[in-house]
Amino acid sequence: MSETDKQGRALESERQAQVEAFVEAVRKTPVRTTSDRGRLIFALDATMSRQPSWDLAQQLQAEMFKAAAGCGGLDIQLVYFRGFGECRASRFVRDGAGLAAVMAKISVRGGQTQIGKVLRHIKAEQAEAPVGAFVFIGDSMEEKADDLARVAGELGLRGIKGFFFQEGGNSAAAACFKDLARLTGGAYAAFDAGAPGRLAGLLKAAAAYAAGGFVALEARAGQGEAEAKFLLAQMK
Repeated sequence: MSETDKQGRALESERQAQVEAFVEAVRKTPVRTTSDRGRLIFALDATMSRQPSWDLAQQLQAEMFKAAAGCGGLDIQLVYFRGFGECRASRFVRDGAGLAAVMAKISVRGGQTQIGKVLRHIKAEQAEAPVGAFVFIGDSMEEKADDLARVAGELGLRGIKGFFFQEGGNSAAAACFKDLARLTGGAYAAFDAGAPGRLAGLLKAAAAYAAGGFVALEARAGQGEAEAKFLLAQMK
């Protein structure tokens, strides 16, 4: 091989490496709004069985804002369902006090799950402005899994990653939530309301991703945060 050929191959290899580095950088770039803040949709099952973990989520929600503060900030919208067909969304708020005020006005009620409505709402929000990710916390699933999977797949194609955090051991819900997380490119985790540290870590990791993308999540994993490592392993 001539010296010219060697130089040509070396140059081509360097260019390929640069292209791969660029593609990887784009993949890790967080979704931003025009205000350079991430947007996270925080969705909760507010049916009667959820009282203990609703209270826990209310206590921990400020942790999401703290985790996102160093990544450009985060706007969070609360979405919840309860009762017979009630599914509501708050405005986007910029601080923990604002979200706490919204949550404090809501009480749990009996009813069936309305996860499909939540997913369709997220799709509609994305049409208005970019959504970095969403978190769903629930303990059961009483809808058609195929219908949910179809909408989750559409969210995944739009780059909206879903973090599904399940309380309890309902096997049908676990199978569905894992599939929905996979279809969105997100992650699934189970937690026990009696061990708040687990959910706190999961919420902080998800918020970091919504605000700062893979770079922020990898940084938390690099600092030894177990929940960040757990979510990141599923998303790669």
